Amino acid sequence: MERIDCAVIGAGVIGLAIARALASSGREVVVLESREAIGTGISSRNSEVIHAGIHYETGSLKARFCVDGNAMMRDFAASHNVPIRMMGKLIVAVDANEEKELAALYRLGLANKVLGLELISGADAARMEPELHCTQAIFSQNSGIVDTHALMLALQGDAEAHGAVVALKSPVESGRGTGDGVRLNIGGDDPTEIAAKTVIIAAGLDACRMGLAFGLPGVPTPYLCKGSYFGLGGPPPFQRLIYPIPEAASLGVHYTTDLGGQARFGPDAQWIDTENYDVDPARARMFYAAIRRYWPGIDGRNLEPAYAGIRPKIHAPGTPRPDFKIAGPRQHGVPGIVALYGIESPGLTSALALAQYVRAMAAEASE
Repeated sequence: MERIDCAVIGAGVIGLAIARALASSGREVVVLESREAIGTGISSRNSEVIHAGIHYETGSLKARFCVDGNAMMRDFAASHNVPIRMMGKLIVAVDANEEKELAALYRLGLANKVLGLELISGADAARMEPELHCTQAIFSQNSGIVDTHALMLALQGDAEAHGAVVALKSPVESGRGTGDGVRLNIGGDDPTEIAAKTVIIAAGLDACRMGLAFGLPGVPTPYLCKGSYFGLGGPPPFQRLIYPIPEAASLGVHYTTDLGGQARFGPDAQWIDTENYDVDPARARMFYAAIRRYWPGIDGRNLEPAYAGIRPKIHAPGTPRPDFKIAGPRQHGVPGIVALYGIESPGLTSALALAQYVRAMAAEASE
């Protein structure tokens, strides 16, 4: 049986960032990806937004990793020629009730030590974005967008430069802890079994299923929350990202662009039972209503179905959003395994900081 040091399950942005962190610390790393290419799951279906860390409970992993990861992402993009644009974000209130929520959000951002925040009037926001309708706004200077695919290629390149190997079409079907490491059963065209000293489960939507396949206790119940995006024809209405007050399951239908300047809105939040990525054109009606609250100029403009993504939720509809769940031997009692559950937004922004945290856990897990 082949024996390796570290196996990372999943070659999305999180798995690749972890592989890079492990490999750069001198660990032998093999990334096991079930599909035919890197980053074809959650990592390819999001807003590509770099968040500043405003929205998350103070002291949570989400807040810590987002704030630290934001700075690390900007540095990494600059040093690795990853396309990035830090145009800033306006989070807007449209009435007195929302102003109270906005003030609480601003205080939360300050408590999280987010830099570059300013609470401004609706008039000041309108001077920045003439088509924007709001009564008050938070301006977040350190928010922007990144080319996610270019980011993943750079992470893969760094990992491979330090000796890591990415094995595509290598679906991990199950595993079990043993006295001398973790055994993994790998399917695909050439099924095999390997033994690893350390295993990192960074499998996105499949993380909970994978945890159960490894016999780990304490695996959360997974839920699927679909988010659809609609593209906007014609010239972009805004120069900055525009976000409404957050909703229960998401940050609301917000405005972004890609690095090519294509304007889009989304995502919404639709709880589903089975994985599918169809965008229902009829959902445009809800999008128009949500957007009109902060941009009346949407009337007369065309929204077209673009794409959809799915958030790997670990909480039921109507219940509070939990923190990232990262479980090592101290949490689940199985040596050699670190499992990541519920890594949704701000996972992209958090990737590099989260990877450092997991690297430290992996060192402890393999002792």
